[in-house]
Amino acid sequence: MEKVKTANKESQSPLSFLKNLLIARWRSLLLLLIGVYLPLQTFEILTVKIWQNQAGLPWDVPILLAIHSTANPQLDVLAVTLAIIGLPWTAIPILGAIALILLLQKRWRSLTYLLTASLGSIIINRTAKELMHRVRPQLWQSIAPESSFAFPSAHAMTSITLVAILLFLTWASSWRWLFLIFGSLYVIAIAWCRLYLGVHFPSDILAGWMVSLGWTIGVSLIIRPYTTKAKSLDDERSKDETSLLPEERKLITEE
Repeated sequence: MEKVKTANKESQSPLSFLKNLLIARWRSLLLLLIGVYLPLQTFEILTVKIWQNQAGLPWDVPILLAIHSTANPQLDVLAVTLAIIGLPWTAIPILGAIALILLLQKRWRSLTYLLTASLGSIIINRTAKELMHRVRPQLWQSIAPESSFAFPSAHAMTSITLVAILLFLTWASSWRWLFLIFGSLYVIAIAWCRLYLGVHFPSDILAGWMVSLGWTIGVSLIIRPYTTKAKSLDDERSKDETSLLPEERKLITEE
């Protein structure tokens, strides 16, 4: 009886509740700090600096010139090929095919995450470009020139968004390691080709990475596409994918 009274007393204590909540949710809080706050804070700092100085940050030009010093015909072909592969329009068929599979599997939660993360990334990119109006580097004649605004890089945002979506959708399976390794190489390769071609400043790339990371991870914490394992078409679909979680249902009831 005394233990029950002690437990009830602790449950009514605000400090005890806060302590238990932090212990239970420390992983989510850490992910919120590292995966959402820090990337978005970095993006905000870059945005302010570039708004004040369109010429860019002190390390923008030196990095571009260092990469350009390695130019040769073989790398020219590789860079142009990677630029085509990394186009936002190239990612649409890939994401569309994944969305169709999720639709057939009736994985509504995963499908909602894919659509929200990808469409949100496009809107953020277009809005930021129109607001910032940052012109592209003019340090040399590019072999694949671009005419749109530079900040943030659409290629960088597309690559991060695509890899993040694949990672979160496969988080409960061993496939995540494959997507993590090759996805990281893909993201770096796309960033390199944009700098090699001279159509982006390094700060454009970094800003694209940061805002995409913050967005895709933030959306994942809300929709939680990784709550269940992926299932084949023949398997019984997961309840977590086709219905609201208890805490989500409670929030709707309270509203």
